[in-house]
Order: sequence, then structure tokens, then C-alpha cells
Amino acid sequence: MSTSPVTLMVARRVASGRYQELIAWLREGEQLATDFPGYLGSGVLAPPPGDDEFQIIFRFADEKTLHAWEHSASRTAWLGRGSELFAHPSEHRVSGIDGWFGAAGQRPPRWKQAVAIWLAFFPVSLLFNFVLGPLLSDLDMLPRVFISTLALTPLMVYFFIPLSTRLLANWLSSTPAPSLPAEATAQNR
Repeated sequence: MSTSPVTLMVARRVASGRYQELIAWLREGEQLATDFPGYLGSGVLAPPPGDDEFQIIFRFADEKTLHAWEHSASRTAWLGRGSELFAHPSEHRVSGIDGWFGAAGQRPPRWKQAVAIWLAFFPVSLLFNFVLGPLLSDLDMLPRVFISTLALTPLMVYFFIPLSTRLLANWLSSTPAPSLPAEATAQNR
């Protein structure tokens, strides 16, 4: 079993006319997970316009704690209460950075992932250095970098990168228009 954090991503399509009930049920599931050892966080991602599939993400300290939550009586009861609110459920686990960007095959290109992370990291790092830089300026580089990364990494992982990926969801999921082969482009001139 893994000893690194594990993310469970669950997709749920809203049953016809059950939108508000599904939202309340998803929030109940998030609240339920907070009572379990190893719980690191969760979130609900609303579907893009024209879609009805919600994503709920649960993050646990390791496979063992996720397994305990998944096989708990309270989660089983919660799933039972929501069984008529959704259609076509799917679940999968991801580890590491891939968990921020969706299921395999649906992830944006790495360059878009890098842009989303940088857009989260740059302003937070700038603010950190603006506010705390003068207090840390007398330190040597190693302790200064140690303190800044120690403070910024949890903020980035648990708040700012998920926020960035939510705000950029449409751009991250968009695909470029297919390009025409060079011969077709030349013939159209």
C-alpha cells in the first residue's frame, strides 16, 4: 500500500431534476470524510456549461486511510442515500500532481498544467516575499529558502493550485482547433 497521499476522484452525473439534492448530498459526503483519520481535504467541482457531471475529490494521507474511509459503514450509508440522485458513477485514484488535473486521457497538456501552477505560485510567492522578505533578509539563503518553501508548499498544494485549476478549468479542458495539413493549407490559397 502507498504511503504517499492518495486522491480519489469520483464523477457523478445529476439525475434529471435532482440538482439541488445532489449538491447537498455531495457536501454531506465532504463533511463525512472530515471525521476520518488521514483526511487531507476534498472539493466539489461543478460541471462546465452544458454538462451535468460533477467531480468530487477526496484526498487522504495514504492508501490505508483512504481504504478505511471507503469501506466504512458511514460512507456506505451515505452512498445509499444518494443512489437515486446520480447516474453513471465512476471512480479512480491518482497520486501526485496528476490529481489536480483530472482523469488520465482528460488531463491538459503538461505546458497548460505548468502555466496553471505558475499562475498560482507567482502571486503567492511575490506576496510572501513582499510581506516577509524584509524579516528574512538577514538570513543566509539556505534558511531563507527553507522557511519560504516550508510556508508556501502547503498553501500551494491545498489551496492555491486547486483554486487555479478551478478558475482555469475551461481553458485547461479546451482543445485547440485541429490544424490542416500543409498541402490543404496551400490548396486553399
